[in-house]
Amino acid sequence: MMPSHRATALFVAALVCTTSLSSSGLRAQTTVTSERPASFTLDNGLQVVVIPDHRTPVVTQTIWYNVGSADETPGKSGLAHFLEHLMFKGTAKHPAGEFSQTVRRVGGSENAFTWVDYTGYYQRVPREQLGSMMEFEADRMIGLILKDENVLPERDVVLEEYNMRVANDPDARLTEQIMAALYLNHPYGRPVIGWHQEIEKLDREDALAFYKRFYAPNNAILVIAGDVDIKDIRPLVEKNFSLIPAQHAIPEKRIRPQEPMPAAPRTVTLSDQRVEQSGLRRYYLVQSAATAAAGDSPALDVLAQLMGGGANSYLYRALVIDKGLAISAGADYQRTALDPSQFSISVASKQGVEFAPIEEAIDKVIADLAQNTARAEDLERVKTQLIAEAVYAQDDQEMLARWYGDALTTGLSIDDIRSWPDRIRAVTAEQVRDAAAKWLDKKRSVTGYLIKDTAPKHKEKRS
Repeated sequence: MMPSHRATALFVAALVCTTSLSSSGLRAQTTVTSERPASFTLDNGLQVVVIPDHRTPVVTQTIWYNVGSADETPGKSGLAHFLEHLMFKGTAKHPAGEFSQTVRRVGGSENAFTWVDYTGYYQRVPREQLGSMMEFEADRMIGLILKDENVLPERDVVLEEYNMRVANDPDARLTEQIMAALYLNHPYGRPVIGWHQEIEKLDREDALAFYKRFYAPNNAILVIAGDVDIKDIRPLVEKNFSLIPAQHAIPEKRIRPQEPMPAAPRTVTLSDQRVEQSGLRRYYLVQSAATAAAGDSPALDVLAQLMGGGANSYLYRALVIDKGLAISAGADYQRTALDPSQFSISVASKQGVEFAPIEEAIDKVIADLAQNTARAEDLERVKTQLIAEAVYAQDDQEMLARWYGDALTTGLSIDDIRSWPDRIRAVTAEQVRDAAAKWLDKKRSVTGYLIKDTAPKHKEKRS
């Protein structure tokens, strides 16, 4: 499966401890006091991160491969996601279905996900089952067996997934078109699931070549969160993974085509008879946490929360409450990416409202933020909200594992994750103003319009 855009964007530090969520309490808390995750690397290059959580006898194992849709060979889009599906087809040691059946039998859960920069697999099971899960995962890192009789039907499954998630969803189709227009040269412009005409040509040889090229211990990060101790985990990891050879052809750093300097705003209009709610999306090309200069990424986090984080945000107030032009409005910053990322604005318009006054109101909010510093109380409110997400996240073991994996596969470190609340806390009103002026420049944007196609369908002529 593919993670939602919003889920992937929600990278926050999950291990901050604070005694109060009031503004004064957050200002006073300047250091992370929770236990630092343990980490080590095997001789074959496998990175391991262990996040202790002893509240319940449960463990979540996630393995992240440093390969996503942006690493595919041109002309073979969707290959990373296709292989994710095929990784459940079994090995010589464990036939297809045995891994999943074992997870279900012990009362666990599992899934997998593909994104632009990574592919991941996870299991959540009772702690005594971790050794079994690790053995299964290590086995399919090197022993995957693919046959046409299971590859070709799975390709049909992926095509059906494309039809359900994209072809039959006008909102998803608009996002697909916006991304293709935003990235003129970088492979982030390709949809994670792939282009339909390229998916239908993928075959067993394509999948095996991709698997052998990228699935190796020196291209993976194993993140384990739960009721475990490092002294027990290291021998277990070494037992299961240490004999798997590294793939030395994998480069230490992924080099991709980069975007030229944006020169002009672009627009996309998608008209579809199935549209029930017209809307507007605007995406800006911005730096990610991995590529931004110091201070820029946290300022974009705060800017997105100010503009579109709930009913008190500036866009919601302007468009929904004050002017009555929309039924919802929000903003989001996709911070975790190896390469330049996106800052997005989304608006669902009221029936009968034209896009022009909506865009005028958006532009005014941006202009005000780019020229004037935000009110101190607003700045403190949104910083409190962002840091609160990190505090509450400690209750979700699976989310902790996913946040660390997401960050580590997109160029960040454990220290980056743990210091994120401090960097949010340090953001100034001037930094937010400068971020709006620098990054929310229309020349860096693509605006997409989703409208209902009211043209009558053409009836086929009968001979």
